[in-house]
Amino acid sequence: MKVALGMSGGVDSSTSALILKNKGFDVSGVTLRLFGESDKDAKAVCDRLGISHRVIDLTELFKDTVIADFISEYQNGRTPNPCIVCNEKIKFGAMLNDVLAQDGELIATGHYAVIENHNGRFLIKKPTDLSKDQTYVLYGLTQFQLSHTLFPLGDLTKTQVREIAAENGFINANKKDSQDICFVPDGDYVGFIERQLGISAKKGAFTDINGNVLGEHSGLINYTIGQRKGLGIALGRPVFVIEKDPLNNTVTLGDEKYLFKKNVNVKNVNFIPFDKLNGDLKCSAKLRYRHNEQPCVLHPISETEVMIEFEKPQRAPAMGQSAVFYDGDYVIGGGIIKQ
Repeated sequence: MKVALGMSGGVDSSTSALILKNKGFDVSGVTLRLFGESDKDAKAVCDRLGISHRVIDLTELFKDTVIADFISEYQNGRTPNPCIVCNEKIKFGAMLNDVLAQDGELIATGHYAVIENHNGRFLIKKPTDLSKDQTYVLYGLTQFQLSHTLFPLGDLTKTQVREIAAENGFINANKKDSQDICFVPDGDYVGFIERQLGISAKKGAFTDINGNVLGEHSGLINYTIGQRKGLGIALGRPVFVIEKDPLNNTVTLGDEKYLFKKNVNVKNVNFIPFDKLNGDLKCSAKLRYRHNEQPCVLHPISETEVMIEFEKPQRAPAMGQSAVFYDGDYVIGGGIIKQ
């Protein structure tokens, strides 16, 4: 079968290419040009393996979807996760469509996750290497996308992946993993947004939970829910960002106790094992990539919205971030935090 492998030039996708070739797939490498990336390392690995390589220029689509959403969400007081938008719109959206249009049958990526077919229903499962688990950013995939996707690294550890790459002389065997948002490599997302917009963030008022003005903030995009350090205000006691109000351009500060929420509403929900939630469901959920899963009950509000009721209140759910639901090792689904 023809498999087009998304290749960033990193060790994960390079090792995936070798694994697919050794399994007998007709594999080719595809590098997505999104934000000025180089395809040099990916092409070098493809040349070494004797497989074809091509570049798909998605610069404009990436700018109009992922980057535009990132900026808009921050402007509106929310905290986006651009990797999830990129997976939905770019990697498993535009790339898959392009590959299928070119007579390809499957795509593959170097994500650490497992896809299983359970009687025609495709499920996402956590990988062997839980320290590299990337299921959180994959909850939005549809059955169509999952049915045309392979994750060759699901049963391997990162150490094994690097060993395979080194044994085969890949130039990127010891290449560092990317830690930051790909279009903000220096981590200065505020500076990036200001440069893109050509304006500085608008200053406004810090308030307490009763609306009393405490001082001046330097712009909504500079703060995240739960933040304590770098507020630029001294009140004689530790205070945290409790809420951001884009309509009034205010940032609410208060004691840490105000950050804890037992109920969290989630919109734009996508489910993996079933199409919709017909009743309450016991499971676990995480509110950010690095959040430990917590026991909860999902209560359906509509076909695309649920309320998570946690056993214990959880700290700092942030509007715009994703909540992802699990049943043991399997992803139930997820959505965008609404409140």
